[in-house]
Amino acid sequence: MDADLYDEFGNYIGPELASDSDDDAADHDDQRYEFEAAEDDIDEPMEHDVPTQAIILHEDKKYYPTSEEIYGPEVETIIQEEDTQPLTEPIIAPVKVKKFSLVEQELPVTTYDSEYLADLMDNAELIRNVTLAGHLHHGKTAFVDCLLEQTHPELRTKEDKRLRYCDTLFTEVERGVSIKATPVTLVLQDTREKSYLMNVFDTPGHVNFSDEATAAFRLSDGAIIFVDAAEGVMLNTERLIKHAVQEGIAVCICINKIDRLMLELKLPPTDAYYKLRHIVDEVNALLSTYSETDNEYQVSPLLGNVCFASSQYAFCFTLASFAKLYENTYGGVNYLEFSKRLWGDIYFHSKTRKFTKKPPHSSAQRSFVEFILEPLYKLFAQVVGDVDSTLPGVLDELGIKLTKEELKMNIRPLMRLVCKKFFGDFTGFVDMCVHHVKSPVGYAKNKIDQIYTGPLDTDLADSMIDCDQEGPLMVHITKMYSTEDGVSFHAFGRIMSGTLHANSDVRVLGENYTLEDEEDSRICQIGRLWISEARYKIEVNRVPAGNWVLIEGIDQPIVKTATITEARGNEEAYIFKPLKFNTSSVIKIAVEPVNPSELPKMLDGLRKVNKSYPLLTTKVEESGEHVVLGTGELYLDCVMHDLRKMYSEIDIKVADPVVSFCETVVETSSLKCFAETPNKKNKLTMIAEPLEKGLAEDIENEVVQITWNRKRLGEFFQTKYDWDLLAARSIWAFGPDTTGPNILVDDTLPSEVDKGLLNSVKDSIIQGFQWGTREGPLCDEPIRNVKFKILDAVIAGEPLHRGGGQIIPTARRVAYSAFLMATPRLMEPYYFVEVQAPADCVSAVYTVLARRRGHVTQDAPIPGSPLYTIKAFLPTIDSFGFETDLRTHTQGQAFCLSVFHHWQIVPGDPLDKSIVIRTLEPQPATHLAREFMIKTRRRKGLSEDVSINKFFDDPMLLELARQDVMQNYPV
Repeated sequence: MDADLYDEFGNYIGPELASDSDDDAADHDDQRYEFEAAEDDIDEPMEHDVPTQAIILHEDKKYYPTSEEIYGPEVETIIQEEDTQPLTEPIIAPVKVKKFSLVEQELPVTTYDSEYLADLMDNAELIRNVTLAGHLHHGKTAFVDCLLEQTHPELRTKEDKRLRYCDTLFTEVERGVSIKATPVTLVLQDTREKSYLMNVFDTPGHVNFSDEATAAFRLSDGAIIFVDAAEGVMLNTERLIKHAVQEGIAVCICINKIDRLMLELKLPPTDAYYKLRHIVDEVNALLSTYSETDNEYQVSPLLGNVCFASSQYAFCFTLASFAKLYENTYGGVNYLEFSKRLWGDIYFHSKTRKFTKKPPHSSAQRSFVEFILEPLYKLFAQVVGDVDSTLPGVLDELGIKLTKEELKMNIRPLMRLVCKKFFGDFTGFVDMCVHHVKSPVGYAKNKIDQIYTGPLDTDLADSMIDCDQEGPLMVHITKMYSTEDGVSFHAFGRIMSGTLHANSDVRVLGENYTLEDEEDSRICQIGRLWISEARYKIEVNRVPAGNWVLIEGIDQPIVKTATITEARGNEEAYIFKPLKFNTSSVIKIAVEPVNPSELPKMLDGLRKVNKSYPLLTTKVEESGEHVVLGTGELYLDCVMHDLRKMYSEIDIKVADPVVSFCETVVETSSLKCFAETPNKKNKLTMIAEPLEKGLAEDIENEVVQITWNRKRLGEFFQTKYDWDLLAARSIWAFGPDTTGPNILVDDTLPSEVDKGLLNSVKDSIIQGFQWGTREGPLCDEPIRNVKFKILDAVIAGEPLHRGGGQIIPTARRVAYSAFLMATPRLMEPYYFVEVQAPADCVSAVYTVLARRRGHVTQDAPIPGSPLYTIKAFLPTIDSFGFETDLRTHTQGQAFCLSVFHHWQIVPGDPLDKSIVIRTLEPQPATHLAREFMIKTRRRKGLSEDVSINKFFDDPMLLELARQDVMQNYPV
């Protein structure tokens, strides 16, 4: 019997088809052709589309078609003998849906119709734009939850006590802290049941995210400052009060968490009153400190701009709204008159039925204690103590009806339910906002004065001051909100005049736009428009002046803030001012992708994260490293999470955090420094000296502005800083920008210098000065607190020889040489640290601070609390890991917050070559400046030491050698 045979394809063909002839292949072809012919005769086609399926010729014969026959000619096929993909990865991956925020697609049921909300938008008198701001965990987000529960009945059925409806990002929910400012628009009623459109901004309380509060303040007409009744005025409370006063918006106070006085601190009602009064007095002291006039800002429960609340138990009242409860219960009470007697040293005489300023008897209680706190204490005591026995009777007296199931609830939910039914809606809060925060029309003039850069005597300015819905379109954008998939952004802003329509063309003006330089502007088409409601949005076709709006489709050209105006016409429009923050980005980290080929993805992610965080700064150092600057560790942690997960989806390496430094001088230049232009036709002579104390801060805070006329500028410097008249009127520029903490002064005399020629190159010299102060000679960090004086100038007569290419670098070089001759020093940022700890942990706090060059300025007990507050200054460079260290040493009992406070000179001379920096060894204090400078230069890829050859001409070097002032300067 013949051996089994196989064809050329490796298929078994058996002995009967085998032959010794060379016609096997031909026979096989015949077989195939016969099969194809037979197939044509079959009515139903055979299923042999699948490439891996063999065609059965006979019961033991198979034929596998070639790939060319299946896929057609010229199709490359690859056969792999083993898996190149892990089993965990599907062959065809599913479409990945990215989602980083909680978004509700369906509109929830509300107590008002969305059409009614849209109608209210047309009446600017009935709109109030307010920001809820305050210290961390003082109850702002929970308060907004209460407002949402009031207007969204379905939210009440949810069992989650801490809904945190405004924390839309998953990271916010996981961390339990707000990161982004979230706007919510609600229709709320006051005590007279009149409806108002309330635009409420919920802002983060963590001091690292105070830039979000800045963006919210810019769009608001009033700030409601939240203060925890138990903790009192804290670090960020004080900063936000100051910031609100600087922004010129109305300030109201909400003393929140008053339940803590009863349930946690267990204070008697009289002590609770003293605690509340102490908070009001403390806030008033801060307001009078920061406001220019004494009575401009004043808060008091009697004025109606202080409300009391408990977000946890869902109640809020003012004196008037509590008095209204008495009117509703007893009748015949004029609640407004009654409310005026419910605060301060006023007592009720029960026999005469009159209020007096003197206590009728020794045990008499103040009216606030008797009529507000004691009933409140009794209500809480009944629910906590006598749920089964006396509570039903008390609730019947109060007219509160509860089912048997509700009476069986746990204490906290039962307390919340009873308080909600007793106090009703948050009408007192609405009253406070309506009476003490002006409508967009009423406040428009102040707002435009504060934020508009253009003249106020034009038709456009008049239109914005009138909040005219028919006027030319002007919209101020201050926030960018990422879409839920992190791909694009929606711009959020306030319409100052005109009406914005969906799908219309507009002109977007960036922060660098001016009438002379129109490069930073672009025509864009608006997509859809929405009213923001935290986790959902209401789409509208148009939004009139006075309202907030969320805009689709214009995010490409906007970086931080923008001005939107008509696409055609309105050519005289100026921009709104960029945001003015109350803190600085001083911590920086260098980032790079793990896989270098993914650099474009990281750059795109950096662009997006830069839009998302108002105060974030991203830049490229000369060494090529990409640097991200932020306010603190938590801030940068959130930024890196977004960069890695939301915007670039790649692995990113992060260098150890470092801080920004500044460069300054402590003496006047030891000799007049001069430099010649490359063509030897011009010569500039300059000296540098320190600025007067406090002047740099005044410039940065815009107490003085370079745009003032010479007379006003001169008067300011003469009266406040004792400058002589000539110098005060010869100020050319601030640097490195219009609010930079350095000054350039023309100190030349007309008898010695041709002023006409000098003024012809003024702009070039200013540019050189500003370039120099932006990157100092020590380690490319900004210069601070230095006055540069031009003492002499020889300028070429021909315009050709005094162009910017000649003057600008020379002005920079001479500024550097004057700087190096004036005893240069490094400055480092300092944090202000506020630590809360029990009395027995105070010594541990001192120990941790001392190890990090920190020094305590104050430690004091918090009134009415077992805790101490320790206030201290800490060098930012030594602050990394401070919080962890502090918690370790105090067994987690201490809590701290830190924020940038000031710049301070680093001890030691950065140019002292005798100092040797040894690796991994701590340096003595006097060596720190040298260490910081050398390490910063190394990190930036600069040469190890400062070489004066770069900045000094040969004649200047000879002069230096003659005067023997070169000992510290390597050539």
